[in-house]
Amino acid sequence: MVSTAVRTFARGIPWNLFLLTLGCGLFALGVKAVAIPHMLISGGVFGTALLINYMTETLSPAVWNVLLNIPIFIAGWLFVGRRFVLYSLYGLAVVSVATQYLDMTINITDPILASIAAGCICGLGLGIVLHSIGCDGGLTIISIALHKRYGISVGQFSLLYNITLFVLAFSMYNPDSMLYSLIMIFVYSKVMDYVSTIFNQRKMVLIISTQHAAIREDILTHLHRGATLLSGSGGFTGEQRPVLLTVVQNYQIRLLEELIFRHDKQAFVIIENTLNVLGKGFSCVKEYK
Repeated sequence: MVSTAVRTFARGIPWNLFLLTLGCGLFALGVKAVAIPHMLISGGVFGTALLINYMTETLSPAVWNVLLNIPIFIAGWLFVGRRFVLYSLYGLAVVSVATQYLDMTINITDPILASIAAGCICGLGLGIVLHSIGCDGGLTIISIALHKRYGISVGQFSLLYNITLFVLAFSMYNPDSMLYSLIMIFVYSKVMDYVSTIFNQRKMVLIISTQHAAIREDILTHLHRGATLLSGSGGFTGEQRPVLLTVVQNYQIRLLEELIFRHDKQAFVIIENTLNVLGKGFSCVKEYK
């Protein structure tokens, strides 16, 4: 009999491959159909491949991307984690093959609109990729390897790499194209952040009530969510008051409000948006191993 862990892992592989296929495919679409016709570059290693292609007009961006990623994946295999690297290798293959063979151009004449469109499409794709156990190769693997090996911040290294890339691009290539590329990168970073968090946002609720026991019971039985009692005290009276903490799905917030005020019309309730929630019943931790 197949164990639960094996069944869960088997379900996870198709799901992660689907996310990588969809996300990397959208990224390749944005690059091939919009960015390349307007001579825009993205950040990271793929942006480096685009810049080399524009300047040398030799190999295609997809081929340059694969060549630049070969030493990166060797380092990733040694220092990051083989499961993450294997998923990322698939992501690299999708991006490279789609960029090489996709024959499509979105006819946008205004370079600013093209920058925005490319940023939206690429950002949507990369945001989807962030929900998988993998990436599209390149800068992410370098950043994680350096962080594990030397403790260098992932965000700081990515920022330093992209600043260096664009300084070189400004000095060696068309400055107008680079300025439009900055617009593209700004847009896709915002879209990517939004897409990567939109499905993980939940509501964190703090409840101060004399009927906390009954409210807690309803949360457990009717909403099927956990609840934690925190110790608090009134700032004016100094009276000890338990504070109930729970996290619920967005669609459950109205039901939670109803059950709270059904028990205590004088309850004090604070509702906060969360960026991400990790744990049972919500998202899982992304492991690079």
